[in-house]
Amino acid sequence: MALVLAVILFLTIALVVFSFGAAVYAPSSVLGSRLRSLSWQKAALKQKPAFRERFEQALDPLSKALPLSPSEVSRTRGWLIEAGLRDSRHLSLYVGSRVLLAFLALVIALAAGASSPTLLVGIPAMGFFLPRFALKRMIAKRQRRITLGLPDALDLTVICVEAGLALDQAMMRVGEDLRHAHPELSDEFYLVNLEMRAGKARAEALRNLAARTGVNDVRALVATLVQTDRFGTSVAQALRVHSDSLRTERRQRAEEQAAKTTIKMVIPLVVFILPSIILVSLGPAIIQLIRTFAPEMAR
Repeated sequence: MALVLAVILFLTIALVVFSFGAAVYAPSSVLGSRLRSLSWQKAALKQKPAFRERFEQALDPLSKALPLSPSEVSRTRGWLIEAGLRDSRHLSLYVGSRVLLAFLALVIALAAGASSPTLLVGIPAMGFFLPRFALKRMIAKRQRRITLGLPDALDLTVICVEAGLALDQAMMRVGEDLRHAHPELSDEFYLVNLEMRAGKARAEALRNLAARTGVNDVRALVATLVQTDRFGTSVAQALRVHSDSLRTERRQRAEEQAAKTTIKMVIPLVVFILPSIILVSLGPAIIQLIRTFAPEMAR
């Protein structure tokens, strides 16, 4: 009997606690709203801006300290777009980072005790041009990924066109299918579809695709599609021929890189492997010669 009463008491207390908690934390609870109005629940602290946002806000005035001509701004925006940085704030971040790195390099040079005019000019210049070098590397990597994924995209486009889809719908479908395998190419196809939906002509949207990527294979593809659209020839046949040529070029580039490996391996062989081979081969003989002639030389 005592055990039954203990179980009933435990279940009652647990039910009361659960009901009170549900009444307090439920969104539509009257009890919870009254407790919150009595400041029982602490007000949520205002979230501080993230470090990235504060860093961007700090770089904004630095970007304005460097005067840029309209041609330089246009050229820099083109580089950022080719790197996949399409937001307007990326220009301020890029210019501000150049100014900031140049200033930090100058401070480091002065702190290190550099007094030569060459060092005082060269070190900040190195910091100033470092973001441009990083941007060029980003552009090259992105263009290489687009070049590698273009033949696969063309094969899928040929299949979609032969299945009865229009070129716009085929590019949209291919962009969705390549979202994980080739995200850069998928984003570019998505932007092409957005421009055509906004009312731009297909030829203009395709030319913008070539301008955004800066890839020669994409330019050739755009020229092929524009000519096909102008003369009314078969899109599937043109894409198939262009895809075959791209695969041939990719195989030739791979063969070229493979042929260059023998030349590139000369420097590591001479610097790292050849001294070790010489040491292992001639080391015992040299030690034996030293042991043989050392007593004679001591006399």
